[in-house]
Amino acid sequence: MPQQTTDVRTASFAELDARTFHDLLKLRVDVFVVEQNCPYPELDGRDVEPDTRHVWLTDGGAPLAYLRILTDPGGVARIGRVVVAPSARGGGHAGRLMTAALDLIGDRPAVLDAQSHLVAFYARHGFTVSGPEYVEDGIPHTPMCRNARSAPAASAIDA
Repeated sequence: MPQQTTDVRTASFAELDARTFHDLLKLRVDVFVVEQNCPYPELDGRDVEPDTRHVWLTDGGAPLAYLRILTDPGGVARIGRVVVAPSARGGGHAGRLMTAALDLIGDRPAVLDAQSHLVAFYARHGFTVSGPEYVEDGIPHTPMCRNARSAPAASAIDA
């Protein structure tokens, strides 16, 4: 297997420069709004919250994959906006990104709303279905949660 040359980056909103934030938003909009044809308010105000962490992979410049970690009431980590650039799909980037995010989250419980076709991917990272499937913006989603005690060791993750 070839060695990964991507770098994992993490920042709060205050630590992001304008160009980086632009590139992260462009990736999110290109995939969620344009590719998935879901016109929704991408800028929801949560990117700028002091506890939000932006996590992304880059290979010398443009982001290849991205997610954000929010803090919900009670300190629960909420993972969202998980995205991989079309040109980078199939390279294991989503798995590497999730591993980095879970390392940042540590012992806190975590939740996410998975696009339903990705439930098995998130299950490999210790998430379990926590509610009924629902449709948002025409796409089936499934709520999932991860209890830190039930999380697999990073070496056991196959992504």
